[in-house]
Amino acid sequence: MNEVIFSSSNPVTLVGGGAHDASVLRDCLRHAPQVVAADSGADVALSCNIIPDAVVGDLDSVSADAKAAIPADRLHRIGEQDSTDFEKCLRSIDAPAILCAGFFGDRLDHQLAVLSVLARYDARHMLVGPVDVVFAAPRRIALDLPFGTRFSLFPMRQVAGRSRGLRWPIDGIDFTPDGRIGTSNEVTGPVELETDGPGLLVILPRSAFAQVLEAWGLTG
Repeated sequence: MNEVIFSSSNPVTLVGGGAHDASVLRDCLRHAPQVVAADSGADVALSCNIIPDAVVGDLDSVSADAKAAIPADRLHRIGEQDSTDFEKCLRSIDAPAILCAGFFGDRLDHQLAVLSVLARYDARHMLVGPVDVVFAAPRRIALDLPFGTRFSLFPMRQVAGRSRGLRWPIDGIDFTPDGRIGTSNEVTGPVELETDGPGLLVILPRSAFAQVLEAWGLTG
């Protein structure tokens, strides 16, 4: 059973130790001012003059200086090695949404591990990077995006669905990661997306950040 370490009635910003973009973090904090750091994300947060409300992970990468600067009761070590620090954080946070900054970077293996975890959680978790935003498609979602917006779908398992408002509808397609995928589609009108199950990632331009939050009912 997963133990909830940090609970909030508002969205939470999760800071990772990957490539850092100050504008990404500012966007996330504007909508989710409470901060949880994933291991060495604590150093990133401190470098931005933010003391995290909690630090979660195996704590093997967070610096000694960061540990000294953060109250000890905010440091939560989860020692098991069967999951990544990212997954440890997702299962330890109870919030309406988690906006994840600092989880894109140079290491492809780390990024693939993050995407694999993201696809397994049926919740409002969004990776926010300098170029893209990524989230797991729910069973139904409606998005109002500008004409021509890039709308990519990538399956992490076999999954099917239906769509409106895309140049190439996905109806009748069986997506698999080693077969048919749905990258580089385009918006032609208001988008309605339905899936038959979990495992489909939606990849949009960073400019769609606010529209995704609106679709989740988290703006206004």
